[in-house]
Formats: sequence, structure tokens, C-alpha cells
Amino acid sequence: MSKHIDYYFTLISPFTYLGSTRLEEIARKHNAEVRVLPVNYGAIFPKTGGLPLAKRAPERLAYRLVELERWRDHLDMPLNLQPKFFPAPDQLAACLVIAAGKAGGDPLRLAHAIMRAVWTEDRDIADTDTLQAIARETGHDDPHLMAAAQDSGTLATYEAQTEDALSRGVFGAPTYMINGTMFWGQDRLDFVERTLSA
Repeated sequence: MSKHIDYYFTLISPFTYLGSTRLEEIARKHNAEVRVLPVNYGAIFPKTGGLPLAKRAPERLAYRLVELERWRDHLDMPLNLQPKFFPAPDQLAACLVIAAGKAGGDPLRLAHAIMRAVWTEDRDIADTDTLQAIARETGHDDPHLMAAAQDSGTLATYEAQTEDALSRGVFGAPTYMINGTMFWGQDRLDFVERTLSA
């Protein structure tokens, strides 16, 4: 494929979840490769002026829920506005996605499933058994995949992807990059598609 999209995200972002399957559909339509790049926004936010939810003003938190409800209804997608296991540490889940890609699996499909687990299924993605179950459900049956996710080399890849994101100006999730042009937010997917169509 001559076209590709660098896809920077965190697995616990509801806006990433809302755009994830649409991104895959757009990429397939335009024969574009999606480079699946989970990154650590806990490291990115402090360096780019972002705040975790716990530190945001009440007005911003309230409007976030309004926007999530609007997009949920607009896209007709299931989404629990107050999931049971949120926020949850997502480093192991991110490393599992990376390990799946390195093993020749389908990291995008696995990422979809992990996000769906958070935002519609009330599953704990910080739990190893839950992650292993999700991996199996998405066809990632390699019994060594979890060990690979916990390997120091996989963590190093996660950290390198985070540094790469920072070096390219990434500050929010999801972010899509096409030939160096950045699109932040699932509400920019129309522009992603226009760029691929050009």
C-alpha cells in the first residue's frame, strides 16, 4: 500500500473508541495502511499542556459528557458514559496491541475490542485474564502473546512510540498523521478521508 495513516491513541479514550472502526473503514476504502501506535498520554499531556480528567475544571468535564452523548447518538454507537472500569491503567493493554502487531496479528482489531471492553462491556482492561480473553476473542490465540506484552522490549517500543508522537507534535487522542499532516480528533475523520482521496 502506498498510502498510510499513523494512528496515535490511547485505549482508554472514548473519542478514540468512537472513531476507531470508522478509521478502519476509511483506510480500507482508500487502500491505506493503518500503523497502529498506542502511546502514553500520561507522558504526553504534561509536555503539551493537557490535563488528565481528574485535574480538569467541572465545566470542561460536564461538556465532555455532552459531547460524548451527542457523538454516541449521532454515530448510533453503544457507549457507556460512566463505565465501571474507567479510568484504568492501559499500559499492559497497549503493549498487548504492540505485541500482537509484532507477532503478525491484527493489532487494529485487538485495539477495537479492548476499547469496546471499556466503553460498552464494563470489563477491566488492567486485568491480565480479561486481556487474555479479549485476545482470544479476536483470534490472537498465541499462548506466548501475554509474555511478549510484558517483555521489556515491548515496553521500550511503547516508550519509543510515545517519544515519536511527541516529536511530531501529537498532544491529544486520537491523532491521525498522513504524510506529516496531523488530524486531531475523531471528528476530523472527514478530513482524513479527503486527504486520502486527493
